[in-house]
Amino acid sequence: MAYQGDTVQGDTAQGDTAHGDAVQGTVAAGFEGVRDEFAAVLGEMHESPEAQLVVRVGGRQVVDLWAGGGTDADTLMSVFSITKGAAHLVAALLVQDGVLDLDREVASYWPEFGVHGKDRLTLRELLAHRSGVPGADGGFTDEELADDRVIAARLAGQRPFWEPGSAYGYHAFVIGALTGEVIRRVTGRSIQQIFEERIRAPYGLDFYLGLPEELEARRAQTLPLRPTPEQAERLAARKDDPTSILAVAGNRNGATPTELVAFANNRTVRALGPTSTGGVGTARGVAGLYAAAIGEVAGRAALLKPETIAEFARPQFRGTDVITGNEDVFGLGFEELTARFRPLGPDAFGHSGATGSLGFADPGSDLAYAYTRRRFGFPSRYGAGPENHRLIAAVYDALRAS
Repeated sequence: MAYQGDTVQGDTAQGDTAHGDAVQGTVAAGFEGVRDEFAAVLGEMHESPEAQLVVRVGGRQVVDLWAGGGTDADTLMSVFSITKGAAHLVAALLVQDGVLDLDREVASYWPEFGVHGKDRLTLRELLAHRSGVPGADGGFTDEELADDRVIAARLAGQRPFWEPGSAYGYHAFVIGALTGEVIRRVTGRSIQQIFEERIRAPYGLDFYLGLPEELEARRAQTLPLRPTPEQAERLAARKDDPTSILAVAGNRNGATPTELVAFANNRTVRALGPTSTGGVGTARGVAGLYAAAIGEVAGRAALLKPETIAEFARPQFRGTDVITGNEDVFGLGFEELTARFRPLGPDAFGHSGATGSLGFADPGSDLAYAYTRRRFGFPSRYGAGPENHRLIAAVYDALRAS
């Protein structure tokens, strides 16, 4: 997810708005309309998003498309907060295994956290972004934000910015580190290690929480927003108060505010794979993750049981985000997507990413969706770019007709 006020560098686009990127890839019979809509969406953008779109139904890949001069099906991209979905799939597995109890206090797992009124916060409230510590006084350097252990150590002693458990505020840069420290205290292993062993490697997913050096050649640079003149004017009119809670959550309250493009293009971030923001993958990898979560893939049973999916997808909060002032709905570690994307069923779950990307599973349709893009779109209230509405509608039109 992204939120209003994110710092996204860019320059105003010049010249012809028709970039002419050819859509490549394949679709299954009946899904030709998705390819047409993907082409139409890209053709209307004044700058190529360098995008990938993959859809799996019943474990079978029915859409595999990409476009952009510097992008193909195997291009690895920084996926920002889509990473949170991978991290919280690990949390869901551990709850399902009985290793974690959602209604147990975080401090019972992690005693150092239980200061300044945080001692009564439950794991359920933490996963629902209600801890009150979306950032730290004085902010973090980008190198600190790359290291979940450093984030967790700072936030353990942080005085909360609201009464823990009393309100919701999106923890953009830190939720994975908080969840991860609980998991490390219980299992002795990091989210990154468990993800690799239980999810990524067994399913051969092209999605990494910690990108190996040997794969760097496949990873493409994240590209900055190139706003239209009107968008540039709107961005220039925004006031950025470094003392606000929005600045704290966006890590813009320190000496060097975090800039998202530079953060993603930092090798240290990619190598350590911070579990809020640092994942790297392809749309195939993201769709494969969600397909494996809800159904059989490559002869392996679904990772999650229906009751676990229902628990994590169920809305934990509806109302105003105290950080952004936006109305929002959130589950446990995952975004509640049904209210935003009407075709989705009630147990759909997933997460968007700051460039405009989105990955989700819809168990009722046995469908997994991934849209990844390298270039930042204009910041919206939520991370998912508005083009996802059209792409998802085309997918469900095809699904209903099949």
